[in-house]
Amino acid sequence: MTGPLTFIAPAKINLALHIVGRRSDGYHLIESLAVFAEDGDHLSAEPAEADDITVAGRYAAQVPIGEANLIIRARDLLRERFGAAATQPVALRLEKNLPVASGIGGGSSDAATTMRMLARLWKLEAEDAELARLGLQLGADVPMCLAARPLLARGIGEKIEPLKRFPALFVVLVNPGVPLATAHVFQALSRANNQTMPVISADGDADAVIDWLSATRNDLEEPAMSLAPEIADALQALRDNGAILARMSGSGATCFGIFRSKGEAERAAAAISDAAPAWFVSATRIAPVEGNDGR
Repeated sequence: MTGPLTFIAPAKINLALHIVGRRSDGYHLIESLAVFAEDGDHLSAEPAEADDITVAGRYAAQVPIGEANLIIRARDLLRERFGAAATQPVALRLEKNLPVASGIGGGSSDAATTMRMLARLWKLEAEDAELARLGLQLGADVPMCLAARPLLARGIGEKIEPLKRFPALFVVLVNPGVPLATAHVFQALSRANNQTMPVISADGDADAVIDWLSATRNDLEEPAMSLAPEIADALQALRDNGAILARMSGSGATCFGIFRSKGEAERAAAAISDAAPAWFVSATRIAPVEGNDGR
């Protein structure tokens, strides 16, 4: 290998998130349509004389270093499972472009990307299903982030059905600068047994997906807004700048707006950034799945 492996850990966007029950152990049961942006955190790994991790980027100061760091936990989990094959020291670098505790899977995506990256670097004989089982130990979102493609998620997030087709979508992500702990949002949820998601067509174009989304919701939006009223400001900014649909992602506080074109999304992002320069704002795209993607 002539240089470090480099990967993007994409932002995960819950276009719809229904809370449909609760297990006896306290975990909530979900139904979600999750997609992944073309942008996110950047990660790299290369062999080193000793293990090392460096963090840079806009949100570097928010990243914990030590046992709480999901990148380190992902590395160590692979070593625990694969033993001698995974002992080579590595230098890991994270460029943290996504805000922490923001409902777009930043930490989970970083962990999942680290697992895929190190599995390649160390040449591990690791099937996708095994990585997903291991990743679940790091968090319910990690198996989704390992798939990193449009999917339906059920259970606590571990039951995944990748979609064979999905249209390109142009979206703007907006976070008003308010971190939200997922556990606190779930604690504020007043009802755990909500209506299930409608069936989604496998052949829908962007208009069909948007129509389908209009019949869905994010059940965590209301409890999150009770903890962070600024979410309403982010949603209104997206609507005021032309979003066809605006909704909160995951447990918040990041919101997304869907736009007709790349140009419309970029103009909206620029206008929102000008009006609220301290906010996280990103125009990005959900890449299409054409039906022949066998990943």
